[in-house]
Amino acid sequence: MLNAETPKVQLTMAGVMKGAKGLGPISLFTIPFGIAFGTAAIERGVTSDQSIVMSLSVFSAAAQFAALDFWEGPLPAISLLLTVLAVGTRLILMGATLAPWLNRLPRPKRLLALSVLSDVNFADSYSALRRDERDIGRLAGGGLALCTFWVIGTAIGVIAGANLGDLGRFGIDVVMVAFFTSIAVGQWEGLKDILPSIVAAAVAVLGLTLLPPGWNIVLAAVAGGIAGVLWHER
Repeated sequence: MLNAETPKVQLTMAGVMKGAKGLGPISLFTIPFGIAFGTAAIERGVTSDQSIVMSLSVFSAAAQFAALDFWEGPLPAISLLLTVLAVGTRLILMGATLAPWLNRLPRPKRLLALSVLSDVNFADSYSALRRDERDIGRLAGGGLALCTFWVIGTAIGVIAGANLGDLGRFGIDVVMVAFFTSIAVGQWEGLKDILPSIVAAAVAVLGLTLLPPGWNIVLAAVAGGIAGVLWHER
């Protein structure tokens, strides 16, 4: 717990550089996923500018890939928003976990750090804060490094997608499955995740024919989350 005697929390350029340097090597691994997103976005009819702006402003691989499933006219805005919200729910929990430190910063600096929040720099910064480091610049710098390489990957994918024509012949249509499989495997924590995974998968498959496009993903995320809470608390 933090108290009045806790050293002052700050956001400095030295902290930003430390965070960027620390996560720089790991950030390189976002480039392949950025390339996959860029090529998939072009295949779905998203323009080059839109793809890059999306990566800059959204900075959420899972949410951006999910959004591509809805990218057709007319754009189903409500379904799109609910899906992105469901995919990004974990960020609410991360923000709440960091609140004891972040809430000590002025609002502009707080928003700057949170604008590039992701799983990787959250884990890195939370561990550092627990070790009594007090520079939130580490969170911002790590996020900026991750975002930079994500955008670079997107740009490469956009260029490739725009110049290779029909990407279907290269198997690009399987990128969504591959991407979300990698997310699931990366977050797998053992046998305790089996039931929530089965529930989410079942709802997603059943909803394909029973629900409007995209709603099966929303309900699958909600059902899997509820199942996970009930299963872990029993």
